Amino acid sequence: MNEQAAVDERAVHAAVRDLIDRLIDFDTETRWRIFRTVQTFFGIDTSSSQVSEIQAGSNREAINGQRKGAFADREKLSPKDFLYQKSPQTDIERVVCLAYYLTHFRDTRHFKTVDISTLNTEAAQVKFSNTAFAVVNATNAGLIVPAGKGFKQLSALGERYVDALPDREKAKEVLSAARTRRRRKGTKNDKESPN
Repeated sequence: MNEQAAVDERAVHAAVRDLIDRLIDFDTETRWRIFRTVQTFFGIDTSSSQVSEIQAGSNREAINGQRKGAFADREKLSPKDFLYQKSPQTDIERVVCLAYYLTHFRDTRHFKTVDISTLNTEAAQVKFSNTAFAVVNATNAGLIVPAGKGFKQLSALGERYVDALPDREKAKEVLSAARTRRRRKGTKNDKESPN
């Protein structure tokens, strides 16, 4: 290694250390948002297969570190296998599981109802009687939220809910905890508002 390369490696090491120090307190989703912004700024092609493989490996490492035993930490899992393992029992649960799959396995954070329907077919699931209605119900439950321009995205609650499946009791606890927080917040605002 020549002297110039050693200087460059030290600079790279310092930059990486600084970046880690700055990102350590953020959650994984925020870190990825920052990385995507930097990639866009520098014009880095994120569509190449090499970048996709690197990103998938990093996603798996982050998932392994934060949620041991989560299904998303598997290297290659088809939508059919994912739904089999999560065992959704209602249309709402199936929509949320499909949204989770799009988000974590297809890197599609914003999707439309047709994307859910298409993935449902790919997963060899029974056709929804009304996909739009199922998506609206999942949105009303707070498991999916609007992302603008007709797109939807998986909510934090939806993500925790799917992580809990197929354990129905744990999934119910996730929903119950979210409802309790909303009620408390509403109560606090009611007390602070003038009469």
